[in-house]
Amino acid sequence: MKRILTIQDISCLGKCSITIALPVLSAMGVETVILPTAVLSTHTMFKNFTVKDLTGELLPIAAHWKSENVHFDAIYTGYLGSAEEIEIAKRVFAMFRDKDTLLFVDPVMGDNGKLYPAFDTAYAALNAGLCKGTDIIVPNITEACLMTGTEYREVYDRDYIVSLLERLSGLGAGVSVLTGVSLSPGKTGVMGLDSSGTLFEYQNDRVDAAYHGTGDLFSSVCVGAVLRGRTLQEAVQIAADYTAHTIRVTLENPEKPWYGVDFERTLPDLIDALR
Repeated sequence: MKRILTIQDISCLGKCSITIALPVLSAMGVETVILPTAVLSTHTMFKNFTVKDLTGELLPIAAHWKSENVHFDAIYTGYLGSAEEIEIAKRVFAMFRDKDTLLFVDPVMGDNGKLYPAFDTAYAALNAGLCKGTDIIVPNITEACLMTGTEYREVYDRDYIVSLLERLSGLGAGVSVLTGVSLSPGKTGVMGLDSSGTLFEYQNDRVDAAYHGTGDLFSSVCVGAVLRGRTLQEAVQIAADYTAHTIRVTLENPEKPWYGVDFERTLPDLIDALR
């Protein structure tokens, strides 16, 4: 069985970050080890949430694993709440990366052309540095623009996306995958560029809804599928289709959940997709 380490926060209620990554990757047949950067009572769309920062615990936990000769087949980072945590993630990469360890970075920091309120341009530059030397990065268009100093556009064409991918590749990752790419009306998906200069893309039908945590769902399924032996292009398609399917199922829920998607209902479909 493959083993993955994921470094991100725990929102106890809210279906994002580790509360998506842990159950989804486990259901995919991947042993999932967590390095939680913080514990939040809920995710940040709720009011009056509590936060317990765990930054000071990260390196002691990692050192204990190192003393036990723990091996990881992949390390996957999501939301990192500070510059210090980015630097710690780099140290964890260096501690545990073997020749067969996949480094997968989802540089969570913004959307819709803007940084999340807690971050600034210096943080974006540090996230760009985290991408250097990794195997796969999966930013959305906003995050890619912030890391490469590219002007963000709501309306764009294929040439703009290709140019953005080329700039992303300059950060030093093996494969850069842009999420949330719409290349025709009613469609959305991904486009990627590998270190050999090969482009790939996948589009599916856009679902007219937005939920917290869908980026985490996509990334978790994508890295899980790669660890289960799929090519990255296959993994991207499985992740995109599953995320869209889960959004549709959530929209059909008469209880109208608002703070996250009903991935629990669709996990059997994901397992079927891996067969």
